[in-house]
Amino acid sequence: MLLHIPQILTADEVAHCRRVLETTPWVDGNITSGEMSAHAKTNLQVPEDHPESKALGNIILAALNQSPAFVSACLPARVFTPLFNRYDAGMKFGAHVDNAIRIAVGGARIRTDVSSTLFLTDPAEYDGGELVIEDTYGEKSVKLAAGDLILYPSTSLHRVNPITRGARWSCFFWSQSMVRDDGQRTLLWDLDQAIIQTRTDLGDDHRASLALTGVYHNLLRRWAEV
Repeated sequence: MLLHIPQILTADEVAHCRRVLETTPWVDGNITSGEMSAHAKTNLQVPEDHPESKALGNIILAALNQSPAFVSACLPARVFTPLFNRYDAGMKFGAHVDNAIRIAVGGARIRTDVSSTLFLTDPAEYDGGELVIEDTYGEKSVKLAAGDLILYPSTSLHRVNPITRGARWSCFFWSQSMVRDDGQRTLLWDLDQAIIQTRTDLGDDHRASLALTGVYHNLLRRWAEV
């Protein structure tokens, strides 16, 4: 499932992140690359263990916890500490698939089921830089407003097109889902959205609402790994 979630961060939170990132060090983005990605990637990144990166990451994790759409779509068991990257003119990230396992500072391992990019730069500030994700129905080009997030399966082949003007700043991270299969997560997301609409139209205590909620939890019980 590929899902656009608007306004994960408020305008004030985006502005705060930008002010902090303007004074942090940027290093070669290949510090987090796997063997395949290192040949395709030219960008800059804030070191994962930098104090400001951790502080901003905590702001984003708190915002994700407050997002019903993110929780419903991702069903996160663990979320990798958010990282920050920057593409200046001429920089890009060629087609690649994210590593199946990421190792955080301290050695904790996470299986990457869901990849996320949170945009910190408005589209008018740069040309190029689209995140292009391939799925069953072809390529999807993504260039979102600052504060918006795109969520997609980590199994997807994807790339960042070259920047031709300005700079693109973003936050990126991975999640290990309680439901590792993307098809099952998609069914649960669709069912959850149907439950929300049914409860709105018919009420929480209507038999249809109760029945659909029961089906959701019984499927989650069957598929979840906790």
